[in-house]
Amino acid sequence: MFLFVPLMLPLLFTGVLCAQEFGRKVITKTAPNYPELAKRMHLTGKVKMEIVVTAEGSVATARLVGGNPVFEKSAIAAVEQWKFEHAQTETKAIVVLEFADQ
Repeated sequence: MFLFVPLMLPLLFTGVLCAQEFGRKVITKTAPNYPELAKRMHLTGKVKMEIVVTAEGSVATARLVGGNPVFEKSAIAAVEQWKFEHAQTETKAIVVLEFADQ
């Protein structure tokens, strides 16, 4: 069974990720790097990604499903490093990362 629930995470992760957001606790997470081009252009925005998390807790796939493609590589590279608690089956979720000009 696949569950789609948005996860709102600010770029600096000032908020706390709730363990119940899609039924699996995040064990480790990596913040995305703010792309240099986006910094120079003072771009901000959110990117929405669909992730598939294996039963063992690693991110099998992450793909952009919405948002500015300037942030795509950075967002995917970060989310692919996240680790989740183990589960009986793989799960899918929609993750939303927000990039704000520093």
